[in-house]
Amino acid sequence: MTAHRDLIVDQFTRQAVPFSTAPGIRDPERLRILVEFAGATAEDIVLDVACGPGLVVAAFAPVVHDVTGIDVTPAMIERARALAAERGLANVTWRVGDVVPLPYADGTFSLVVSRFAFHHFPDPLVVLREMCRVCAPGGRVVVADVVASPDAARAAAFNRMETLRDPSHVRALALAELSALFAAAGLPAPRTGFSEVRSDVDGLLERSFPAPGDADVIRRMFVESLADDGLGLGARRDGERILFAYPVAMLSAAVSPPRTQSGMPTPR
Repeated sequence: MTAHRDLIVDQFTRQAVPFSTAPGIRDPERLRILVEFAGATAEDIVLDVACGPGLVVAAFAPVVHDVTGIDVTPAMIERARALAAERGLANVTWRVGDVVPLPYADGTFSLVVSRFAFHHFPDPLVVLREMCRVCAPGGRVVVADVVASPDAARAAAFNRMETLRDPSHVRALALAELSALFAAAGLPAPRTGFSEVRSDVDGLLERSFPAPGDADVIRRMFVESLADDGLGLGARRDGERILFAYPVAMLSAAVSPPRTQSGMPTPR
């Protein structure tokens, strides 16, 4: 676990600027869709788990009471602080820290979100359970992440490509697997929405840090996928460029109060 944590910190220290400035990642419309999907209100106290450069926090801040972002990579939190200062956000808090365990008391937040992080977690169920723990009864947990194709061969190829591109990638789950995590965490069946992150191969590799020689392998995988959508990303040519889109699923569920052996809700 410590080795993987170090890998994440290494990768995202390097990616702090290119990730935070990538058009598909900072797309205001996609961020608006997430805030709307989460049902955020002026009363909400929000936590963004693995907040990265603070884009999600900054999107929620004008809508909610206050919002906290936590991330293990100090360089990402530095970017987040700069973004908040640039936008004059006064209701945001930042913390460098691990997400397992989350350093907050039970029921601290009314809305707990995580975007584009679950594919980096060795045990995403443990993280989801932590998100539920720090969410107050009646609050909502929202996960938005890239999803792999339900076709096993395409999913395997996609995850291989992503691991070559970013060694801190663990595995993107299929939508059914993400939904199953909610059940395993004791949540009801999640409400689901969809989005995407559009990019091109050159732009993707410009903001990535694969090992020497792996960029050529990644390019070849995209070229080969043009014939049969082998990566499940809808790759297509546009002149000299190869365009594609990461499919993104958004899942939301309400946290129920814990129950006694009699089945009655118990106060937290």
